[in-house]
Amino acid sequence: MDRTVCELFAGVGGFRCGLNGIESLEDINGEEKWETTWFSQWEPAEKSTQYAHDCYVYHFGTCLDKNGNDTTNMNIEEVDKSTLPDFNLLVGGFPCQDYSVASSLATSKGLEGKKGVLWWSIRDILEEKKPPFVLLENVDRLIKSPAKQRGRDFGVILACFRDEGYIVEWRVINAAEYGYQQRRRRIFIFAYKNDTKYANKIIDKMQSDIDEGVSNVIEKEGFFGTTFSIDKINSKKIKIQELPNEIGELSNHFSFTFENTGIMKDGIIYTVKTESNYQGNQITLGDMLENESVDEKFFIPEERLYYTATDITHSDELKKRLSKEQRQTWQYLKGAKKLPRKSSATGHEYIFSEGAISMIDDYDKPARTMLTSEGSFSRTTHIVKDKMTGRIRLLTPEETERIQGFPTGHTKYCLMNGKKVEMPINKRRFMMGNALVVDLIKDMEKTLNKIFASE
Repeated sequence: MDRTVCELFAGVGGFRCGLNGIESLEDINGEEKWETTWFSQWEPAEKSTQYAHDCYVYHFGTCLDKNGNDTTNMNIEEVDKSTLPDFNLLVGGFPCQDYSVASSLATSKGLEGKKGVLWWSIRDILEEKKPPFVLLENVDRLIKSPAKQRGRDFGVILACFRDEGYIVEWRVINAAEYGYQQRRRRIFIFAYKNDTKYANKIIDKMQSDIDEGVSNVIEKEGFFGTTFSIDKINSKKIKIQELPNEIGELSNHFSFTFENTGIMKDGIIYTVKTESNYQGNQITLGDMLENESVDEKFFIPEERLYYTATDITHSDELKKRLSKEQRQTWQYLKGAKKLPRKSSATGHEYIFSEGAISMIDDYDKPARTMLTSEGSFSRTTHIVKDKMTGRIRLLTPEETERIQGFPTGHTKYCLMNGKKVEMPINKRRFMMGNALVVDLIKDMEKTLNKIFASE
């Protein structure tokens, strides 16, 4: 089977880098094992610029649809899916949204989802292009959403795959638990058409003995079991649930506690909690940091670091508020707090409190999860001790790239209106906070390569 790919919600090309084993900027110029026939990247929040798309195009060029038009930077909801070039693998890191159905129909055909919910564009592509394989990534809370109807959103997704003739495997993976440099938990979804050779292999394994067969697929024989080792599971702890036939009914009434690992075949869910089993080396934040001099602009002035003694890790403002200057320090931001607040809606007065977090991130541990706010004055921003000077600073854009497994310098340039333009530092950090850990895709590619070679 040809290794052809469509990359949705492409960002700056995390899936493409992972599938093609790109580790340096020089690797981008080499021949790609997986051919991207089309991609889509459009950021609705950016009115005058499209930095992610333009960075992607700077490195990889663009892709034209069947009519010879470049629709890669259009709202995916407005793209005519029939014009997309053919491909055998659909990939993408789609947004986590409310997947409830706008209208309850007798069947899923003609299903109407709420406008702006991008899952329905994926579903449209599944229906129109019928790719044999799909690999998607999302935040791990997807399997628990929404809070008032746990599991509904993931159930809607599984039902859409069921109705289009797919088997689905999923696993919540923390990259650090497999030796990588960031504690980042994400759900990965691997779906494949019922008529593929790979599906026949999985079906044979499951039918041999339903309890042990499902356990074997989850633990060893399935996509994630093959790629990422886990502890042995107890087949008696596998939960089984059937999806409602109608997605409208599912959207209104379905609720189920999905575990971090599972498989869905013919609308039957098998899910169980699994634990990683990795015995290799651990890459740390310190491995990602610069060993040479860093530009002065990344260092934090002493007056922004501490407002009092360096060993103070909490503040109590119940009797007296701290000054604005004191509260605009990293010590205050990352420290424990206790202060009075009043609800703007009801006028109710209450005490707000939160615990302290480490002010300086440890060298000898994987980085914490990077968010799109990385580098801003935020509790979640990493601040580190510079290796050369010992002074405290923010991460450089190059360090954030390495933490996500991208080539160093990947987000530095964009091709904007035909001109090479530098991406602003805050946007570079945003891109990395929004990306996936490329190293995990590199691992999955090894398994995908074997699957495609057998088709």
